[in-house]
Amino acid sequence: MIIETKRLILRPFTPDDASAIYQYAKDPKIGPIAGWPVHTSVANSRQLIEQYLMKPEVYAVTLKANPTEAIGSVGLELISAGDGQPFMGADDAEIGYWIGVPFWGQGLIPEAMAALIEHGFETLNLANIWCGYYDGNHQSERAQAKLGFQPALTIDEMYNPILDDTRQEHFTKLTKKQWLTQKNQ
Repeated sequence: MIIETKRLILRPFTPDDASAIYQYAKDPKIGPIAGWPVHTSVANSRQLIEQYLMKPEVYAVTLKANPTEAIGSVGLELISAGDGQPFMGADDAEIGYWIGVPFWGQGLIPEAMAALIEHGFETLNLANIWCGYYDGNHQSERAQAKLGFQPALTIDEMYNPILDDTRQEHFTKLTKKQWLTQKNQ
């Protein structure tokens, strides 16, 4: 499936995205704040794309001007598919995202998230969409608030097996009812 926005095309990942993803994901400003390690090579990026990003409802973020170059990702982890956190319900999903540093501050991730939220509520008939950010990640906190996500839960010692560390994680939530109210304003 392909989702278009004003400036973006969200499309499925392929192994061919490894070179572009590596160029952005090797930056230490990206992965660790999102909870994953810095990519170490094109081969490492390819392996991670195949393992984590080539699955339903996960999309490469690309600019309409260059849809072959992945500059980040946005995706829904569906609770019904066994993803997400144990406190989430069966009709819930968790949205995750990142974008390369050269594209920060342009509103591209909120634009991608808005399209995926609409898809989640209208097409997938989700009840709630959750989002998380680690303490100190103010960019993610602002992106979530901009889209209407409300603070829902803080876990002071959230274990991350990928980085083998423990951090404070804040979870926000957007209900379908809240989204419909915002949409109709």
